[in-house]
Amino acid sequence: MADVVPQMWIHAPLEARVRQSLERLARAPGVQQIAVMPDVHLASGVSNGVVVATERLIYPAAVGGDIGCGFATVAFDGRCTALRVRTAERVLHKLGHAVPVIRHRRRDGLPVLDDTVAPERLSATPLIANAAREGPLELGTLGRGNHFLELQQDEKGRMWLMVHSGSRALGQQITAFHRQRSTAAGGGLAWLDAETSKGRAYLHDLAWARAYARTSRQKMLTAAADVLTEVLGATPDWSTLLDTDHNHVQREEHGDRMLWVHRKGANIAADGVPNVIPGSMATQTLHVIGRGAPEALRSSSHGAGRRLPRGVARSRIRRRHLERQLGGVFVDPHLRARLVDEAPAAYKDIDQVMRAQRQLVRIVRRVRPVLCYKGV
Repeated sequence: MADVVPQMWIHAPLEARVRQSLERLARAPGVQQIAVMPDVHLASGVSNGVVVATERLIYPAAVGGDIGCGFATVAFDGRCTALRVRTAERVLHKLGHAVPVIRHRRRDGLPVLDDTVAPERLSATPLIANAAREGPLELGTLGRGNHFLELQQDEKGRMWLMVHSGSRALGQQITAFHRQRSTAAGGGLAWLDAETSKGRAYLHDLAWARAYARTSRQKMLTAAADVLTEVLGATPDWSTLLDTDHNHVQREEHGDRMLWVHRKGANIAADGVPNVIPGSMATQTLHVIGRGAPEALRSSSHGAGRRLPRGVARSRIRRRHLERQLGGVFVDPHLRARLVDEAPAAYKDIDQVMRAQRQLVRIVRRVRPVLCYKGV
């Protein structure tokens, strides 16, 4: 079979190493279709911002280690005009206790893993033991890197709360465990056959990790909503809740074929399906509706995408640059010097990214950040 030709929605030439990564993926066994989103950027194995469909083979690298990473957002009845410097400081301080970055402190009491994410549901003893030990400690914690909890305001002044997080270290361990049991393909990409016991075990554990990540996001939203109610008197409207993930593989019908669609840093953009596409700490987030483009495997970007690798961003961007780029967005002042690799300049222009995917989604709402809580 000839190499698959990736379909692309990009606004600038691809970096050489990203192009090489796509070429390797196009030669991998069983790959039927590849779609490249405008936020594409280099990552281990398979670049972020890539969607790949197969008939039978499953590629863990095309999902990534942070299985189930995604967004959850909910609207409030209050307005962000109530937020001032001292109020913002109170919110950030209380969020630091309500939503830990890495782990809960045992002395504060740990969340209970309900039946949907019970450790014994996992497929292997090492995974069960790790989930029993780490699962309660990490459930409802944010994580570092590009994960965030953000207070936002839409065009009508309505307040929104949004969280970006995934399955934490548990997803990483699930990925590592199953990659050890997979078959190496040409170019180093490893696969599992979905119709074998090993493939079914990975898919089973992936579903567990997606459920864990979803539960974790909703616990963070609830905890943060309690903070906003206490400090601002705002009440969440849970009927507006949207939760979606962008690191997964699932069985989908495309045309007359059933395919395994892997999304690594790519949103589901099926016709009429809502989603969110954030820019950066100081740029807008777009609420969108999918157009269901078949050439894109009914997908879209999941954000603006990195423009600069973290190491490059740390060497080029100074705190004063970050301060200027943040404008009026409230961020913990004690962390600003360590957040330069998350500066808006480290990310692509969200407006260019959205123009490149006009065929994939339509914008229904724009929200801007007011306060951003992150970990380092």
